[in-house]
Amino acid sequence: MLRKIKFVAAIVALMVLIVLCQAGGGLLKKGFMKGRESSETATSAGRGRLIVLDPGHGGIDGGKKGINGAEEKEINLQISLIIKELLEKENVEVVMTRSDENRIGEDQVSDLKARVDIMNRENPVLAVSIHQNSYHEESVHGAQVFYYSESKEGARAASMLQEALREADPENTKEAKANDTYYILKKTEVPTVIAECGFLSNYEEAEKLITEDYQRKMAEAIVKGILQYIEE
Repeated sequence: MLRKIKFVAAIVALMVLIVLCQAGGGLLKKGFMKGRESSETATSAGRGRLIVLDPGHGGIDGGKKGINGAEEKEINLQISLIIKELLEKENVEVVMTRSDENRIGEDQVSDLKARVDIMNRENPVLAVSIHQNSYHEESVHGAQVFYYSESKEGARAASMLQEALREADPENTKEAKANDTYYILKKTEVPTVIAECGFLSNYEEAEKLITEDYQRKMAEAIVKGILQYIEE
């Protein structure tokens, strides 16, 4: 009889131990998952304040040549540096694909690939490539933003930047435009837009684009659109 009581007691003790182990394991798992969620949230928040800024062209590749002799590569860099300054004041981290007059590849193909590689590696919430436009009709003017035709986030970002650029220049009636051929838009794995800040083929606009005041005006508009995108 005593042996039977001891056997039953041992079984009960074993069951209690199993229950306690399961409970402890559940708490441990819950703590692990909570820590993982916190870590993922922090990582996501970090990416959410990171922008890759891409001043188009550079070095031997001057880009468009203005009707007034201005070189696109220089205007792209100047506007980009102002954008970087303004974004950093808003606690937005900025990675530049280039920060001086040189391009980052030996030829055009390798240069474009290098820019895309930076965008994909950094994994920003948004990549913005700064350019200037040109057209065979001098009367055409106005900043315009392009996005990849299959990117919903690209389209959303482009519409916000375009609206801010129109507010900065009431004479601008252009709309954000989808594109499926531009290399940078096609090859990036993150939301990407190309902001063409004006037409160097239009004399009046080309003259404005070489002034610091107008460059800052365009930069402020682009920053407004970027901040709206990352904060909504």
